Amino acid sequence: MAKKNQNQTTAGTDVQHVKQQNAQANQGQYGTEYAAETDVQQVKQQNAQANKNKNQNS
Repeated sequence: MAKKNQNQTTAGTDVQHVKQQNAQANQGQYGTEYAAETDVQQVKQQNAQANKNKNQNS
């Protein structure tokens, strides 16, 4: 039987990696690349169009 790595759970999750992600999330750094790529005006326009279509189909 293979020796279990001390930094991994039974399911194979890398404990150190998860701790690092949690630390970044607490600092507001995790996932900021997605926010930077979001075009707010485009999202608002798409939401308005979706609502308009929804009201027309009701």
